[in-house]
Amino acid sequence: MTGQLFAIFGNPVSHSKSPLMHNLAFKGLGFEGCYNRYRLEDGTKLKETFFALGLRGINITVPHKEHAYAACDELDPFARKVGAVNTIVEKKGILYGYNTDAPGFLKAISEFENVKKVLFLGAGGTAQSTSAILRDEGYEVTLLNRSAGRLERFAQEGFKTATFETFTPESYDLVINMTSAGLEDDALPAPKELLDAVIPSAKACVDVIYGKETPFLKLAKSLRKPTKDGSNMLLYQGIIAFEHFTDHRYTFDEIKAHMEKAFTL
Repeated sequence: MTGQLFAIFGNPVSHSKSPLMHNLAFKGLGFEGCYNRYRLEDGTKLKETFFALGLRGINITVPHKEHAYAACDELDPFARKVGAVNTIVEKKGILYGYNTDAPGFLKAISEFENVKKVLFLGAGGTAQSTSAILRDEGYEVTLLNRSAGRLERFAQEGFKTATFETFTPESYDLVINMTSAGLEDDALPAPKELLDAVIPSAKACVDVIYGKETPFLKLAKSLRKPTKDGSNMLLYQGIIAFEHFTDHRYTFDEIKAHMEKAFTL
């Protein structure tokens, strides 16, 4: 076929909306490109697989983001700062790494007004880049996690952190589930008594999971709070990745007009 080839690497990857989003934008904008899924089982083979498939660019999802960072020849300053890459573009045989998760996340939550204090439920890979960009933009971020181990890096970087046992509830403008709790089960991201202590005073609640109403969002709605799932975060990080894939030849809004159709089909 003619045109440039793109893909999403992950395991599992069959659920990903990224191919639909990008292919709608390629078609709508008249760009000769094709975007597929690729289930990569061995993350150490990311770079050789990229070149073997003749790709121009990829997005990377769990569990390969650390391997993606290591595979890059050049890193965007923000990706280097947070140590996380989810978008790679090949230019003249050199692999350039970017982080579009964090700016996509920032754009999604900036739709809520007058937000200053944010509580993250979870301290995994997504929290790493998003906490950094929020702090850069003046937000106060606290991270609440089941175990202390994942919190060490955040505490060393000056973030407020707590485990379920050490947490003292405060008033937060946004409470955000950064975990996979509720994706394939009915679990909450934190004990209900802790959530009952912080959700009532929050302005809104957000879940990074998209495409379903999680138990966390159901609880927030039962407490009459505005909610947002992860759809806008996915959309916005996809638009930013598309800008990199196409050398910034289209505006954000031009890409969005086509990509957002993936969430209504």
